[in-house]
Amino acid sequence: MTANRLTKLENVIETNQRKFYQIGKALKAIRDERLFRDLLFDRFETYVKDRWDMARSQAYRLIEAANVIDNLSPIGDGNLPENESQTRILACFTKEDQRKIWRAFTSSGMALTAANIRKYAREGKTKPVKKPNSMIDIISASYKTAAMAMLEQIRWAQNDAWQSTSREAALFWLKVMKDKIGHEKRRP
Repeated sequence: MTANRLTKLENVIETNQRKFYQIGKALKAIRDERLFRDLLFDRFETYVKDRWDMARSQAYRLIEAANVIDNLSPIGDGNLPENESQTRILACFTKEDQRKIWRAFTSSGMALTAANIRKYAREGKTKPVKKPNSMIDIISASYKTAAMAMLEQIRWAQNDAWQSTSREAALFWLKVMKDKIGHEKRRP
């Protein structure tokens, strides 16, 4: 009786594990197209937490898993990772390295497990790409120095009760910078 119940429960788990790709693709579309705003959510992270009781990290892992599957699809539609944890190892590599590792792994004859993929990827000659922790990490040292100097000037002006530079002037120049950054961002 318990063996039959265990089999049924494991089938439920296996069936839903295989849906990680569809879930990741759907979450990616909702995020990229900002469809969460249709339900009056300001942020994607709030949407996944409130609507699906899913942590931000899990949502992004599923999106990355779908990206890995899309990348690997052209080289082996019939033999792809079966769950998100198997793709997680590959997600930290470049697309080209993901394909190389996957081709070599699938031809190795090792059992398809996350631990085996991890072991195989570590033994290979390719190195993971260090992804920045956030968009804040993607700035040059000179830009960071200039921004820190500007923040220091703002602190001085605040401590001086905005007598040397008015608050309105500071806000005006911040708007100019924001507009300039936004204009550069939209360029092709």
